[in-house]
This record gives sequence, structure tokens and C-alpha cells, in this order.
Amino acid sequence: MQYLDSAKRQFMMYKQLAEKALAQIDDQELNWQANEDSNSIVVIIKHMWGNMLSRWTDFMTTDGEKEWRKRDAEFENETLDREALMKKWDEGWQCVFNALDSITDDDLDKIIYIRNEGHTVLEAINRQIAHYCYHVGQIVYVSKLRSSKEWNSLTIPRNKSADYNAKKFSQEKGKRNFTDDFIEKK
Repeated sequence: MQYLDSAKRQFMMYKQLAEKALAQIDDQELNWQANEDSNSIVVIIKHMWGNMLSRWTDFMTTDGEKEWRKRDAEFENETLDREALMKKWDEGWQCVFNALDSITDDDLDKIIYIRNEGHTVLEAINRQIAHYCYHVGQIVYVSKLRSSKEWNSLTIPRNKSADYNAKKFSQEKGKRNFTDDFIEKK
């Protein structure tokens, strides 16, 4: 379960990083796009939501690209308020975590399919971590661009690396997860 616990923590960290970025922008910025070929935060989240529902629903038993998914529609601009957008966000993540909770160590080498391409469960999880990390980075970047307030760093603040490292190296060596400093305890 060590790998699965680590994967869950990484998903949670990226979820919370995006949420902390989103909290720093006004509602109208959710629909801002840099140009016609760029995606707004609304579009990015709609895409992540569609991907999450498709990939993680019946994760072990059906292809990860569901027939009911309308991927192209995820990229259509539409104005959503924060409440509606966050409902999609939470629904997608709930699907991810429910599926992860159903996986055992014995499942990691089993083959599942995404668009008829076989992946071990472990490979499929890694694929989705990378995919969501990519889009969370976009959400953070757009949020930083559009924030009208002083930006609150989501990780190690600028010019504070030495302080952060001093704190880390003042601790005894021990097994910890790198996400510990970034995941808010609920």
C-alpha cells in the first residue's frame, strides 16, 4: 500500500495547490483566456472533470475512455460561476479518490485499458498524476497572472529557500512524505 498511499497524497497535494490558487482570484478571472487558442480555468477544470469521470469510473473493468464522454465539449468556452465550477471539481476528485480506495497492492500489475491501450494499474495511476499535475500547473499560472492581490506562495516562497532548507536540515533524518508540508490536514 506504500505506492498507493504516496499516489493518493500526490493527487491530494495537486488538488489543494489548485484550490489555493483559485482562492486567490476573483470569480470573473475563472473565465479569462489569454487568447483564442488558450484555455480558461473553467475550460481546464471542465476537461479535468471529464477526464476524471471517464478514467476512474469502473476503473478496473471498463476502458478509461468512456463512450459517454464528450471530450471536445470540455474545451468549449462557457461561463460558469465558482459554485458550479467547484461542484464539477469536487465531483471529479471524488471519483478519483473512490477508485483509488478500491485498489489493492495486488491490483497494481493488472492490465486496464485506455483507448484500447493496455496499462498496468500502476502505469495508469502514474499517467493520471502527470496529467493532473500538468493542468494544475496551468491553473496556478493563470491564477498568478490574474490575481489582483499580493500572491500567497503555494509552496516555498520566493527568496525563502534557505529558510526552508534550514528548517528541514534541523530535523532528524526520518521517513516522511514530501507532500507533508503542502497538504492541509482536514
